Amino acid sequence: MTSPHFTLRNAQPRDVRTIRRLVEPYAHERILIAKEAVAYYETVQEFVVATTAQDTSQVIGCGALHVMWEDLAEIRTVAVAQEHLGQGIGHAIVAELINRARAMGLRRLFCLTFEVDFFASHGFHPIDGTPVSMEVYAELLRSHDDGVAEFLDLARVKPNTLGNTRMLLKLNEPQAT
Repeated sequence: MTSPHFTLRNAQPRDVRTIRRLVEPYAHERILIAKEAVAYYETVQEFVVATTAQDTSQVIGCGALHVMWEDLAEIRTVAVAQEHLGQGIGHAIVAELINRARAMGLRRLFCLTFEVDFFASHGFHPIDGTPVSMEVYAELLRSHDDGVAEFLDLARVKPNTLGNTRMLLKLNEPQAT
């Protein structure tokens, strides 16, 4: 996607340092989880970045689509540089991640967020519990990923998730406009 102010593209390993810098102030406020550099390099292919329209190497926003199961993924690590807030960058990133999830044949997207209205504008709805069968839950317990632990609502990640809302988007439902 391109706008007069920014462009979206796949993240590249060279973007990881900037992605970490974008996430840092949000992690400091406990809005996002801080991760080690290696975690970003291991998942760089999940990320979309927004860059300035003038310089596609200047990353000003990011977001990731993390597949959790055959029909389920999580939108995570959506961050926009403070000086670029209010330009539609976050909305464009989430819309792109939703499109990618659809293209992959996924049926549901999860997010854990403080930004309820933002995600609701994309069709997400608050949920209670973990929307998977007991068999899938048992399989997901084997994951070492903190995001999966958040999804499962495990006690070891509770300090990071206090106050967050669990939200789900069913991709076969029409989108809010």
